[in-house]
Amino acid sequence: QVQLVESGGGLVQPGGSLRLSCTASGILFSIHTMGWFRQAPGKERELVASITNGGRSNYADSVKVRFTISRSNAKSTVYLQMNSLRPEDTAVYYCNAHNDYSGTNYWGKGTLVTVSS
Repeated sequence: QVQLVESGGGLVQPGGSLRLSCTASGILFSIHTMGWFRQAPGKERELVASITNGGRSNYADSVKVRFTISRSNAKSTVYLQMNSLRPEDTAVYYCNAHNDYSGTNYWGKGTLVTVSS
């Protein structure tokens, strides 16, 4: 059974930081590109950042410089360090695992990030 379990969301003031974590089980972590997506109320889900097994990362323009994605294959965990948070970063953040061979996608249940004073 595949599980992606996110943690680290919460309420933070503008300009603050949060670190999200997503731990995977039931998959061979090293053959998956890992990503973070987010969905704000009334908006479509969008890619925030992704990282390949080789460490190549990709970011949405809106979060470049502020957010950093990283992964630990030993811990089957992907992280998203979010700095200089803005109210427009408020959303449910979802972890995604994309099998590089089969194309199968797996999703976590999401963690809510609220940026507000």
